[in-house]
Amino acid sequence: MFLSELVNISARVGATAGRLEKIELLRDGLRRLAPEEIAIGVYYLSGRLPQGRIGIGSALLRAARNAPALPSALSLEEVDRAFAHLADTAGKGSSATRRERLSGLFARATAPERDFLLRLLTGELRQGALEGIMVEAVARAAEVPIDEVRRAMMVAGDLGSVARAALLEGERALERFGLQLFQPIRPMLAQPADDVEEALARIGEASLEYKLDGARLQVHKVDGDVRIYTRRLNEVTASAPELADAVRRLPVSRVILDGEAIALRPDGRPSPFQVTMRRFGRKQDIDRLRAELPLSAFFFDCLHCEGEDLIARPARERFQALQSVLPAGMVIPRRVSGDPQVAAAFLDEALARGHEGLLIKSLQAPYEAGNRGSSWRKLKGVHTLDLVVLAAEWGNGRRQGWLSNLHLGARDPRSGQFVMLGKTFKGMTDRMLAWQTERLLTLAVARDAYTVYVRPELVVEIALNGVQASPQYPGGLALRFARVKRYREDKTPIEADTIDTVRSIYQKEAPDGQIKQV
Repeated sequence: MFLSELVNISARVGATAGRLEKIELLRDGLRRLAPEEIAIGVYYLSGRLPQGRIGIGSALLRAARNAPALPSALSLEEVDRAFAHLADTAGKGSSATRRERLSGLFARATAPERDFLLRLLTGELRQGALEGIMVEAVARAAEVPIDEVRRAMMVAGDLGSVARAALLEGERALERFGLQLFQPIRPMLAQPADDVEEALARIGEASLEYKLDGARLQVHKVDGDVRIYTRRLNEVTASAPELADAVRRLPVSRVILDGEAIALRPDGRPSPFQVTMRRFGRKQDIDRLRAELPLSAFFFDCLHCEGEDLIARPARERFQALQSVLPAGMVIPRRVSGDPQVAAAFLDEALARGHEGLLIKSLQAPYEAGNRGSSWRKLKGVHTLDLVVLAAEWGNGRRQGWLSNLHLGARDPRSGQFVMLGKTFKGMTDRMLAWQTERLLTLAVARDAYTVYVRPELVVEIALNGVQASPQYPGGLALRFARVKRYREDKTPIEADTIDTVRSIYQKEAPDGQIKQV
């Protein structure tokens, strides 16, 4: 299939509001893919790259976007090979090589193809084809039960390979996707809860656990062989040798554990997320980093133990298996209760010790790999900021026809300008979407195909879970898990929070962190 055909499918899916219509369009598109294109097409139409993040920054994208156009027909395989080469390019002179290769790819692309590739590379390809819709499209294209596709996807962690097996070999091929040691599965995730009462009303008696703001890890062990994987299923064993050593010493031969790695300060309080992540961003100086920033592991689930798969077992049994193989110091702090007062006190305790909040988990639920299940609920402590809307993007799916994704900025008291900190479309009701679309259009100063740029006059209250360093934005900072609480029409832009306030949040959470402005 040519890239232009896939871009056309993506555009049609993005222009379609109905879920069933999207699925039908995707089903028809998947059936047109050649065997070697299936995984690529599934990833691209889901808005992701098979290679994951390949380190393409804004400077390289600007250079590629401005490359002289000499369009020729690009196939999906050619594009995938180009991205694979970019992902593998490293070392001295790699920046120039990557710029040349990316510009060469873009030079062969038409304007719609360039736009598609830009949004694919930046994670901004929102055509409403979320993974749940794609799973259903794969099932319909292959004419196999959706539950089988979903189950295979949970344990494989790779919809591309599942789609290829289903489309080429049918339902029987999905039977080979099962839990295997040294083949990581996608982690189970939690849904947010408003408060402990709401969470416990849904779950009842539950496991209450500290929510750590660390690096999610899945650890596999067979005898003396230990391998560590991230939530994106990348192996990082070499980056965390002390964690591998600790698991290697456990009195169990075969085990799969789910947990968090976190760098603790000398006083035992957790370091901020971005500090912990320094350990996973380097391939050199591991011994020095291990001495300067040692990692601790805290596990909260056991998915396999001594030849027995546990993911379908109730959580209560998985927790018992976990406690049978781990010393107490490696198990996440936990209590079992259905009492909201107990849960609220435990949340306060977690926050007082510097952790992110609380997880509330059903004791009866299986481990739903890759799913954000209602049997796990999360509560966090939050910051709020009054920020100014700088632009908004047109929405997809149920947000079709509304301005949805807000570009948010903090005031710079020195220049009088606004410093962009990120985007969000979370927390908005239909009523709010309708109101802000009408209001923002009255403030419009410029537009492109996806975005309306506005006069910086509208103040919005944003809840966030923290601030992290980011080279993507001019101030060197980005909001974490930002969501809209309400509009503050009672406030003028001059009353919005300043970039200094945002920096103070970051520096309080990461006193050793350096903000790199760009």
